[in-house]
Amino acid sequence: MAESPSAILRRHGLRPKKAWGQNFLGDDYHLSSIADAASVGKGAAVVELGAGLGHLTRHLAAAGAHVIAVERDRDLVPIVRSEMEGLDVEVREANAATVDLCAMAQEQGCKLTVVGNLPYHLSTEILFHVEAQRACIDRAVFLLQKEVTERIAAAPGGKSYGILSVLLQLHADVDVPHHVPAGAFTPPPDVESAVVRLVFREAPRADPGDETLFRKVVKAAFAQRRKTLGNALKSARLVEPEALAAAFASTGIDPGRRAETLSVEEFAALTRTLAAGRAQA
Repeated sequence: MAESPSAILRRHGLRPKKAWGQNFLGDDYHLSSIADAASVGKGAAVVELGAGLGHLTRHLAAAGAHVIAVERDRDLVPIVRSEMEGLDVEVREANAATVDLCAMAQEQGCKLTVVGNLPYHLSTEILFHVEAQRACIDRAVFLLQKEVTERIAAAPGGKSYGILSVLLQLHADVDVPHHVPAGAFTPPPDVESAVVRLVFREAPRADPGDETLFRKVVKAAFAQRRKTLGNALKSARLVEPEALAAAFASTGIDPGRRAETLSVEEFAALTRTLAAGRAQA
């Protein structure tokens, strides 16, 4: 059993940086569950975002994977390096929100598995940074605030379903395989946590025609959730009202519906029709 996070921190005269959202997980049961969710084995190349004190790093390496452990805290980088001696782990000082994952995939000669216990205040930023590099990534497994994982994995029709659900599910199959209570962390966060797994698809779930427009449509649709879809998109002025009305008629989507009732496929169909109309204008 590895030394506890609090013992390692004490030994090095450090404390968790609250401003950085540092909550260290040292529980072997939960760490093992995260590594299992990543489904890594011999020959796999894993990038761990936010290696912290190396507890999850050790579990990933134990599965036989080559691990690139990314950590931006200069106080922690030498600790992780010393803790990982003798294991197939390389530690790099870098920021998870800006690191070039495709360059790493090219180095390794294969697609990556990306894993991490993400700081909650940066989770959305890092999620979209990873999603933007999906061509180089097989899957991503992240420990996040439980509420965020529920939003990512939500199906249409509920309060949790929103921008994160639609944008991430366009390119990934999503599930939430494990939950982690606050008491398992050092220090305990104020919220419960869960593991979300995104397995990136070879092709999008549905063709939106223009992904930039797709993102704008989805964000505009959910910007004012109480409005009908028609009114929300009309307010966003992404296209002329006539083109919007024609797209609703062509797709058979009722503009009186709310955004949370539309599936990813319906958002894609609506965007595809709007994009085609723009091209013809």
